Amino acid sequence: MHFKKTDEVLKELNTSQNGLSNEEASKRLEQHGPNVLKEGKKISPLTILLNQFKSLVIWILIGAVVISAFLGDTVEAIVILVILILIGVIGFVEEFRAENAIEALKKLSSLKATVIRNGEKHEIDSKDIIPGDILILETGDKVPADARLLEEFNLEAQEAALTGESLPVKKDTKVLAEKTDLADRTNMVFSSTTIVNGRATAVVISTAMKTEIGKIATLIQQTTQELTPLQKQMNKLGRWIGHITLIICSLVFVLGITVSKISPFEMFKVAVSLAVAAIPEALPMVVIVTLAIGTRRMLKRHALIRRLHSVETLGSTTVICTDKTGTLTMNEMTVKKLFVNGKVIDVSGSGYSPRGEFSSNGKSISEKDIQFLLKCGALCNDAELKEDTVIGDPTEGCLIVSAAKTGLIKDELELQNPRIDEIGFTSERKMMTTLHKNHGEITAYSKGAPDVLLDHCKSILINGRVKNLTPTMREEILATNKQFATRALRVLGFAYKTVVGTAPEKNMIFIGLQAMIDPPRPEVKVAIQKCNEAGVKVVMITGDHEITAKAVARDIGLTGKSLSGKDLDDIENLAEIVEEVSIFARVNPEHKLKIISALKKKGHIVAMTGDGVNDAPALKKADIGIAMGITGTDVSKEASSMILTDDNFASIVNAVEEGR
Repeated sequence: MHFKKTDEVLKELNTSQNGLSNEEASKRLEQHGPNVLKEGKKISPLTILLNQFKSLVIWILIGAVVISAFLGDTVEAIVILVILILIGVIGFVEEFRAENAIEALKKLSSLKATVIRNGEKHEIDSKDIIPGDILILETGDKVPADARLLEEFNLEAQEAALTGESLPVKKDTKVLAEKTDLADRTNMVFSSTTIVNGRATAVVISTAMKTEIGKIATLIQQTTQELTPLQKQMNKLGRWIGHITLIICSLVFVLGITVSKISPFEMFKVAVSLAVAAIPEALPMVVIVTLAIGTRRMLKRHALIRRLHSVETLGSTTVICTDKTGTLTMNEMTVKKLFVNGKVIDVSGSGYSPRGEFSSNGKSISEKDIQFLLKCGALCNDAELKEDTVIGDPTEGCLIVSAAKTGLIKDELELQNPRIDEIGFTSERKMMTTLHKNHGEITAYSKGAPDVLLDHCKSILINGRVKNLTPTMREEILATNKQFATRALRVLGFAYKTVVGTAPEKNMIFIGLQAMIDPPRPEVKVAIQKCNEAGVKVVMITGDHEITAKAVARDIGLTGKSLSGKDLDDIENLAEIVEEVSIFARVNPEHKLKIISALKKKGHIVAMTGDGVNDAPALKKADIGIAMGITGTDVSKEASSMILTDDNFASIVNAVEEGR
């Protein structure tokens, strides 16, 4: 529906801006069913217990118990039986987790939703929403179904859990190309994502299992959990022991009755006793106890193991496929560069902690020289900073933090400069202006795309003095903006004006630039170097744009080719080139499964990290799925074999080291 005009969408769904009638809504609810995700088959505690006895070696031991009891060797039978019970108990205790991936998906749905029916607003249960309903969406709402936008005002949605996009997505109502990637469908909102700014009306186009989140639920159900390398090796060992033992015991039996002339019954008991003696009944116990000890040691290194055999899988891992946002990076936008008074200034610190320093060419600078730029960023701002946590747009949040690093606190600034009006950001204007009163004067503070903002400026502030903005100065500002952008920094320009009359955005005074990025975790570079030295390949898989992914890869020392989701759609045999690629950008859940399958086809043991709903199928498909404990959704955790309690890539490397 993203490639059709809104009136065509409404016509196809047989609805209007006034919504459906109650009678029509009831009919459609019977036709489409409730807006809930179908529940997958649950794994019961009994199934988890029985799974501990799937190994061929275990079945051989069970056979040994039966044979020993038949032969009257009660002690041998009891010893092996006790070992089997201990194996089952230890394995069950370590692995007892509710396998509720689909149940977790259901929890993501909002309980209530506002719709228009019979031309009036109604609040209804989200399960009663049907295609054709007109949704009313506002800041803070969780989207209850996939919908096409009809009208929007400054709408932004946080879609990281679905698409992997780290920043809120600005929405509009423009018609898009039919083959537009999911993450780029800006005229759509999707079930289980969150509205972080603005408001909108939208028409529901799909519900329940037909939504994008429902498609992921289907992928989870269809993706089977494969045996770990250790389980495969134990089964192989069991077959080898069984075949060798059978051959030797048969030979002994035949030689006994033909050469030594012993009675077949006596010789049968001898052959069976020999078979029981040949079975290493302590081996499974040693393995299970060793794995249990390994899980305890890994927990101390921030890796919570959900399935015992995953301990050994970590040690066998040859490729780590990792998400970018929150794993390789901090998942906290941070201002790293300023351009003010004609020079570039570096900003230290990371995340939303208001601690950091400002320097130029390695030398500290006076904070007074940059405070007006930072003040503008803090006042022209709708976000809030509460105890190192940003409430609102992360980009606006990091502007509050950069100001706080010089002692400028937004709440205090707003008391001194109360906001009296604003001109909101739109995708067409690409700028935002707030008007503040101070000592009888009204000052307009603006932020926006540097090239757009410059068109509104006639002057520039340099070292506290207002000067004419010359063409040379404009070129320098735009060149700096381009330089920042090539390093995947998101750049905003800032300007101000003392307002006289009714044109607050005309003939403004340019102040400078602030450039921000979600910075890499400081320990990641060393961790990747460790992987390279240990022969473990690291692959970045992200929903972000390719230029951003490549910039982060460059900073953390990750080298290799890059491919986008569109490239993957055009490649028939990915296995031929997959080992050459280290960066996959703008991917969707199906792409992740394709990447993992290609790596497995080349014989690799693949670990896959993830935190969003969109990662769940790949986590289940990988040899070992690794979910984020802090930022991860319930769905990703339930689909994983291991959970990182600190969301840190370095902890994966530590766990691999422990596994080996």
